[in-house]
Amino acid sequence: MANAGARTRAVAAEIVDAVVTGGQSLDAAIARNESRVAPNDRSLLRMLCFGTLRNHWRLQSWISELISRPLKRRDSVINALLAIGLFQLVDTRIPDHAAVSQTVEAARQLRKPKLANLLNACLRRFQREDLSAKASDDEEVKWNHPRWLIETVRHDWPDSSHTIFEANNARAPMWLRCNTSRQSAAQYGDRLTAAGLACTFLEGVPDAVQLDEPVTVEELPGFTDGDVSVQDAAAQIAARWVMVDKPARVLDACAAPGGKSGHLLELGADELELTAIDSDADRIERVRENHDRLGVNATITLADASKPEEWWDGRPFDAILLDAPCSATGVIRRHPDIKLLRRASDIVTLSALQGEILSALWRLLAPGGRLLYVTCSVLAAENNDVVQGFLEANDDATEDIVLPNNNIRDLMHRKACGYQILPGTANMDGFYYACLVKKVS
Repeated sequence: MANAGARTRAVAAEIVDAVVTGGQSLDAAIARNESRVAPNDRSLLRMLCFGTLRNHWRLQSWISELISRPLKRRDSVINALLAIGLFQLVDTRIPDHAAVSQTVEAARQLRKPKLANLLNACLRRFQREDLSAKASDDEEVKWNHPRWLIETVRHDWPDSSHTIFEANNARAPMWLRCNTSRQSAAQYGDRLTAAGLACTFLEGVPDAVQLDEPVTVEELPGFTDGDVSVQDAAAQIAARWVMVDKPARVLDACAAPGGKSGHLLELGADELELTAIDSDADRIERVRENHDRLGVNATITLADASKPEEWWDGRPFDAILLDAPCSATGVIRRHPDIKLLRRASDIVTLSALQGEILSALWRLLAPGGRLLYVTCSVLAAENNDVVQGFLEANDDATEDIVLPNNNIRDLMHRKACGYQILPGTANMDGFYYACLVKKVS
């Protein structure tokens, strides 16, 4: 219905505006607003929000041509709505007449009826003049990334930067992690096929299954019983790497939302003593919820990984998984708001925090133990530079360059320290891994 379609576009405009002008995260803005649209319109809502933010710079360049004077700040939601209208015309299969009419009607639902005519004129002029066919020399417009990130990625990945930008702007696939303590990935694949869901597997990541088309978790066989979880294949490498030597006592630092700790417990079964910590009270609840669904048990603690003196009991860990807080520049395709919310100055702050946490946790590791340093960043300042600086400052630390299995070697770029998976490789997210071993004196 037209009113429902207009309402969905109005809510999408408010969400996009909350990200662009309000600095809110896209996930949080959607969570606060998606109940305002009918359940069967929520996939459209998400598509409009994600697509508009992925193409932010290109859409804004067209808006600057269509509107001679920028809209007033109090009308910023109309700027977001116009971007949503342009996105529909260029990047969706929505019929042009429906995209235009329902976007214009959305302005009235946003109580901006005086701007409805402006929206209509802009969208029809865009169609008439075919502005989408005009190429831009502006790097931000060409790659739909902020200039600082374009320059940083080009510096760190001169031969792969364009591939990274293109992967960041693509829709993310839906990867599943099968609970292989209950069934193999192949066996779970048979369950998916029986449910009418096509899937593929990835050699070297034995628990991973990729769906050909995303679905809601309610449609996944055995999801509520803990038979399967949603987790990118690149993230699934972490737990198996930690568990290579079958450590008995493991720390998962910065554990929220609990995907990797759940995987560790699936692999370790009853023989693993796991402590999972996170410094955010809301996110630590997500860990508990995920563990409850999986039917696994761990010591879950609200704690700051950089201050172990406040929570550590003095017993060394055989292995530590440090999924360090980072810029998340390797998962932009899942979180396009990162391109708008991150700043170059954030990287300096984050790399300092990463080094601080790494140094603090190293004291907790038993001699001969392994610490796996992980980020979902593609930036050297958060990855190779942090690990290299740590190794230079700690004589009892060395890097173990042996991968958990040889089948993932071609998925990774070897760095001076650690390994990098670039976004889009085998349809995975971007992740960095470095395995550090504490020398036995």
